[in-house]
Amino acid sequence: MSDFNARRWAVMTAVAGTVFIAAGAFWLSFTSLADLAARSGIGAGQAWAWPLIVDGVIVVSTVAVVALAGARAAWYPWTLLAGAAAVSVTANSIHAVVAADADVPSFLAAAVAAVPPLVLLAITHLTVLLIRIPERPEAARKTMTQTTPQESAMALRADGWSNKRIARELSVHPSTVGRWFANNPLDQDRNVPAFATPHKEELK
Repeated sequence: MSDFNARRWAVMTAVAGTVFIAAGAFWLSFTSLADLAARSGIGAGQAWAWPLIVDGVIVVSTVAVVALAGARAAWYPWTLLAGAAAVSVTANSIHAVVAADADVPSFLAAAVAAVPPLVLLAITHLTVLLIRIPERPEAARKTMTQTTPQESAMALRADGWSNKRIARELSVHPSTVGRWFANNPLDQDRNVPAFATPHKEELK
């Protein structure tokens, strides 16, 4: 089995495992939050919607954080993610304190109840990262073996890679990638930096 196929199978197995764990964590959190909503006066027919809203924001925000990695707009999904996670953990802990048996210490019940939403947060993020593991484009792979780092960066930018991701791929600092693009005009047809090539006189 080639390294590529072995890596693909490993990723597929990891994704399957994380999805299974995320489903369990979501279900535990869902039942606790739905019960808390019902105890708080929300009708039994609507109580199920509250955990979907709270934990759903965690899932959607996590996907958005990964999708917008390196972009200026990433602060907004990060804010939503932090807020939803705080609400979910707090609500699960409150429900545990309210619903736990009298002989169970409150701090223990709260700690146990906080695990599912925290696992949901962590495992959702891991699942998205596994799915988004980059497979280097064939053209970019050939380019990086035959051209300069600047030209490799141009090829990766053409494939939609962010400066931060390009920097990791080429093992340079993100500011270096930023200078490469800032010091070179954009190719108007492709909207990517057109790195200057030496004139014939300079090659003599």
